[in-house]
Amino acid sequence: MKVTVIDTGRANLLSVQRALAYCGAVPELTGDPAAVLAAEALVLPGVGAFGDGMAELRRRGLAEAICRRVGQGTPLLGICLGMQMLFDGSDEFGPHEGLGLIPGWVRRLPAADAAGAPQRVPHIAWEPLLPGPGRADFAGTALQSVPDGGECYFIHSYAAEPADDAFRLADCLYGGRRVCAAAARGRVLGTQFHPEKSGAVGLGILHDFLALCSGRHCRGAEPAS
Repeated sequence: MKVTVIDTGRANLLSVQRALAYCGAVPELTGDPAAVLAAEALVLPGVGAFGDGMAELRRRGLAEAICRRVGQGTPLLGICLGMQMLFDGSDEFGPHEGLGLIPGWVRRLPAADAAGAPQRVPHIAWEPLLPGPGRADFAGTALQSVPDGGECYFIHSYAAEPADDAFRLADCLYGGRRVCAAAARGRVLGTQFHPEKSGAVGLGILHDFLALCSGRHCRGAEPAS
């Protein structure tokens, strides 16, 4: 299937496109709102600061186009900053308003671990993915092929806090605390980790996202419209 990769000017777009192509998709890079409004599936990569990312989406007319297209039922995958921008907003040099596609807020990781000892921020590590609260496994989702102990690559200083655990698809542990690693609502999926940099596990996630979307079945908690 053709996948529209949204050019925010703030991401390593080539690695995302290569990973999607490896998984059998036809990636199409665009910064044109008209192309977003005609997309079969959307991928929103991003790195850097939340406020800058949202300002660029709005400047290019992409924020409105993304929300309109998702409201029409088009699946969307947000990666790293792209995931964070799916939420209501962020405290990063903020507050700043996000796309509002998944209820919740983005906050800085604590400077101390659960035992009170200093911990490094940003969080840069390979971490195993754990099913979110109330989930026994990842069956029926884009993470369904992740093996027990399957690790993905994280690099971030801020993390999303979904307003409801129903939207919390996966967590990782950092400093003895659960951190939201993936969130889903309807046909909207976000990953705090980089699937395109996470080896076979990450490629499996992209492959399953594409498979679920082509079958018009991306399971989340509720429709995102």
